[in-house]
Amino acid sequence: MRYIHWMKKAIVLEMFLLAVAFTVLYGRYRNEKLVPLTDVIETTSDGEEFIKWVDFKVSYEALCAAYEWDVATYGQKIHIEWIPLLAYTAARNGGEFDKAALNDLQKAGERIASGETSIDELTVDLKYYSYYLEAYEAVLGGFVGEYQIEAEQENGELIWEEKYGLKAFLPIAKGFPYQDYDDFGASRSYGYDRQHLGHDMMGQVGTPIVAVESGYVEALGWNQYGGWRIGIRSFDKKRYYYYAHLRQNFPYCKTLEEGSVVTAGDVIGYMGHTGYSIEENVNNIDTVHLHFGMQLIFDESQKESNNEIWIDCYALTKFLYKNRSLAQKDTETKEWYRVYQMKDPMTEKYRKQSSASGNSVL
Repeated sequence: MRYIHWMKKAIVLEMFLLAVAFTVLYGRYRNEKLVPLTDVIETTSDGEEFIKWVDFKVSYEALCAAYEWDVATYGQKIHIEWIPLLAYTAARNGGEFDKAALNDLQKAGERIASGETSIDELTVDLKYYSYYLEAYEAVLGGFVGEYQIEAEQENGELIWEEKYGLKAFLPIAKGFPYQDYDDFGASRSYGYDRQHLGHDMMGQVGTPIVAVESGYVEALGWNQYGGWRIGIRSFDKKRYYYYAHLRQNFPYCKTLEEGSVVTAGDVIGYMGHTGYSIEENVNNIDTVHLHFGMQLIFDESQKESNNEIWIDCYALTKFLYKNRSLAQKDTETKEWYRVYQMKDPMTEKYRKQSSASGNSVL
């Protein structure tokens, strides 16, 4: 009997040790399963390094959780910034954001908030942390910060309020219905076989399209694939927003032109189904929708080349639903305009820098 009792204890101990070993090895696997850094970093002839590949898999739940930590601790002694928290989570979990990763994120937030540790201490031995930090800064760098926005009082008067939080907007104006699903990477055949490198949001012709982030218009006009389209570059030049298949005959706001500065939430154009034609102003797309895309640019050589980096925006647009810009129509001009104006410090900074350098700002 003693022998059997001893054997049971030995089996239990062995199973426990195996479980511990599996946990350690699996954690190491999750942390190291990303492709080698040499495969995601490009080196120029001058020795400059830049990221050449990003697989953005941050989930909606992770975006919300990290954002809540950021806003909740803003102005406190310990401010937990959401992008480093997300980069830490990615570095620990090989870029994946499953339940285990979300648990890591929450535990890290709790430990940092309590003063037990810091993001620097948590990431000191994480090999890929700096890569994820730079990559996620490129994706999310203009989404959260300080801003001012008009707020309506009970008497109807508009006053300016100081805010901190989400200052990027969903590309569909508030009150306008749309449908979407994760279609990034789906096949396309017009012109040539290729992947769908954007996010389609199906709605009605004429739905106001708004600028997700403040920036300047870098491209405006016809593209045989995207039809009438607008390309807006973020002020830090890391993000290029692509809004395509805009309305036939009336695709953009009339005052918009290349070089125009826009503030996040401004109405910039109208949904349609133009494109798939070398002839301008043609409706060759079957379904009315906005094609919304985000390209990351770490080096100008990546712009309009075979080395473009487009990311899956499904989780981002789901997250941006938290912030929709309300628009109203001018019955005379038939244009739509945002109801509540916003002041973005990044816009003012860009205008001042452009004026100081002698460049005209529209």
